[in-house]
Amino acid sequence: MTDRVTDARFDKGMETRRAVLGDAHVDRAEAAKTDLDLPFQELITVSAWGTVWASDAITRRERSMLTLALLAATGNFEEIPMHIRATARTGATKRDVMEAFQHVAVYAGVPRANHAIKLAKQTYAEMEAASE
Repeated sequence: MTDRVTDARFDKGMETRRAVLGDAHVDRAEAAKTDLDLPFQELITVSAWGTVWASDAITRRERSMLTLALLAATGNFEEIPMHIRATARTGATKRDVMEAFQHVAVYAGVPRANHAIKLAKQTYAEMEAASE
């Protein structure tokens, strides 16, 4: 891959990341990065945000549902609240998220789905309280 392609994917990645996660989240993450994690931050910006999330093969709503289901199924619960908050920008509804977590229950286990639902409920409550 050329530097020009990488630069274009990085720029698209930052644009997509901001559109999905919001400026405030990305600004906090950018302010917190150091020389130590800079290569990792660049990797996820180019690959996750500039390639996968930037693809128009499926909608952002569908990507939200897939991401939440995969996070729950693999036990990566720490990022679930961030991606629940992102649903406000991707169009995935609460019902969409619960459907995704039902798939997790059947294919990856009830305890993982149950914990993901608990996190989703807490995060939705926080979002609703913040909007009042």
